[in-house]
Formats: sequence, structure tokens, C-alpha cells
Amino acid sequence: MIDPCAMRLSFATAALAVLAFAQSASAQTYPAQNVNVIVAFPAGGLADIPGRLISQKLGERLKQNFVVENRGGAGGNLAAKAVVGAEPDGYTLLVTTSALAVNATASKNKGFEVSDLRPVAIVGFSPDVLAVHPSNPAKDLKEFIANAKTKSFNYGSAGVGTGPYIGAEYFFGQVTKVKYVQVPFQGGAPAINAVLGNHVDAIVLTLPPVTPQIMSGKLRGLGIASQKRIAAIPDVPTYGEMGFPDILVGSWVGFFAPAKTPDAVVAKLNAEINAVMKEPDTIERMTKAGFGPLVQDVAQTTAYFKGDVERWGKMVTAIGFSN
Repeated sequence: MIDPCAMRLSFATAALAVLAFAQSASAQTYPAQNVNVIVAFPAGGLADIPGRLISQKLGERLKQNFVVENRGGAGGNLAAKAVVGAEPDGYTLLVTTSALAVNATASKNKGFEVSDLRPVAIVGFSPDVLAVHPSNPAKDLKEFIANAKTKSFNYGSAGVGTGPYIGAEYFFGQVTKVKYVQVPFQGGAPAINAVLGNHVDAIVLTLPPVTPQIMSGKLRGLGIASQKRIAAIPDVPTYGEMGFPDILVGSWVGFFAPAKTPDAVVAKLNAEINAVMKEPDTIERMTKAGFGPLVQDVAQTTAYFKGDVERWGKMVTAIGFSN
């Protein structure tokens, strides 16, 4: 007599085997059509630069078009929600920044959960930079903070709720406890223009859009919130060198897919993206833009993202921010 339990177990095992085979076959033929890449921020922004570069190179490697669409709004949540609602087949991808990790804690009405997405690859990290007009008396971050102990200053940000805003509020308000006023702008470009015109005392932004101004001498970089100096602006010291070793704040850029996208497809995308990230041309272009290129497998990428969600969650909670 056949044991019903054994039969059910056999069917379940067979079903899993069929599913695994189907996923493997799907990955071998993937991509069989165009892939839509939704960038969560406007063209020319932090996410757009690596997103377009890597999408173009993926298209060349995989012989399919990776079609980039910029869909900004709601601090990156609009694009993320669109990808969450897409078919989990690898043909709709999200390119976003650390804003996704920030919003995990800060945004109460996203319309999705961060767990509805799975990390595919995080391709680069760029630290936040504190920069001032060359006429500012402070020559480095230590001197700037010392001055701020006795005289209030204002700083420009790319908007309330952005990563640099969260990091700056935490650093100025919780760590150094200086006197300051935040001046929010509609993006990084207007904030840069404001400090170039000496309308604000300083800016705190993620590095790439500020790099050309520092390199040309139009702005003075006082400190970068990273573990080591950045090749694009080697003369700007880290926060750690200035006496603040625990301040490591910036933004990564990463590719994400709907949570139920097959493991085999995600693994293939991760491998192809990592191959792109090892190309000398990619490394050069990412480095010049102010990114430290990253190459991680799927498990490492997942752990990196999880850790970042926790890190930003602590800062968001400390400053009492929500949106």
C-alpha cells in the first residue's frame, strides 16, 4: 500500500525540482526581450549617472535593450512602487539610492514595504560632502565646527528628507550640537548655486554634483563622510581625520527587482552587473563622478542593504524625522 504522506512528499519534491529547472531555463534564456529600467530620480541626478552607464553596458553584453526611464517623485517612492507592482520576471528593474533605506523608516505611507523589493546589485557608494564658498574663514571641518560653537550658520540641502539632510541633521544636531539653520532647496543644483553665490554658508550634499565645483576651486570641500579619501577630490579630508570617525554617511546606487523575481535571474543580473563594474572604463567613469565602485555577490548585496536600512533607521529615529 502506498503511503499517502510519502506520495505527497514525492509530489512536492518533484514540483520543487520542476520549479528549479524552470527558473534555471528562464535564467539561461534571460533576457529574451527589452528590459525596463526605472530610475527613481530625474535625469542627470545621482542615480541616473550609474543607472544609464550600467544599463547601456548590460544591453551590449546581453544583446537586449535596457530601456531607461526616469520616474522621479516622492523621494524615490514613486518609482519603487511601480517596480513593486511589476511582474517579477526580471524585465522591470529599479535603480535607486540610499533614499530607499531612509524611507524604510522615515516614510509611513509609501504604498509598499521595502521587503517587496530584492537587491540585485549595489554598484557604487559616494559620501556626503560639506562644502563652503572659498571666502569662508574655515579651512577644514574641524575649524568650521569650532566656529559654529559660537556663531550660528545656515546650510543648504537638496530638500527635507533626503539622505544628506538626515545625515547633516544628525551630525550637527546630535553629534556636534552646534547652532545652525537648514535651508532646503528643490534638489542639489539650486543648493550649489546658493553657496556659489554666498547666499548660504555651506552645503551638505552627496559628492558627485559637487565634485566639479571643488576641483575647479569654486567651492572648498571641508570634509567627506567616508572611511577614506576619494580619488576625485584627494585633498578633501574625511570626517574621521577631522575627529569624527563614526560619521560615515553618503549614498549608494543600486539595482533592485520585485521580491519574487527568480533567484536564477537575480544571480545572472548580479553577475553581469559585476562584470560591467570590473571594466576599466566603468571604474574610471564612476571614480571621476565621485563614486567608489562596488562589486558584491547577491548575498553580500542583501546584507549591505539590510545594514544600511538599520543604520539610516537609527539616524532617522534620533532626529525624530518622518514624512
